[in-house]
Amino acid sequence: MIEITDHCRIVNESLNGTRKADEQVFCSVAVLSERLEQLRGLSEKFEGISFSPEVEVLMKHKAVVAAV
Repeated sequence: MIEITDHCRIVNESLNGTRKADEQVFCSVAVLSERLEQLRGLSEKFEGISFSPEVEVLMKHKAVVAAV
């Protein structure tokens, strides 16, 4: 099982250019997004937390790739 820190590392590697934006990167973003939603459900303290603009662009890139 991949730990949350591994998902963070995978996404970070893609953002800094040492890894291509592949299916594992998109899966890691999905896992982190799901975890963030779970945290938001547990406490209002997490409501103001969001992904960086770079991750948002990465997620849009996946939508473009999926549409092609």
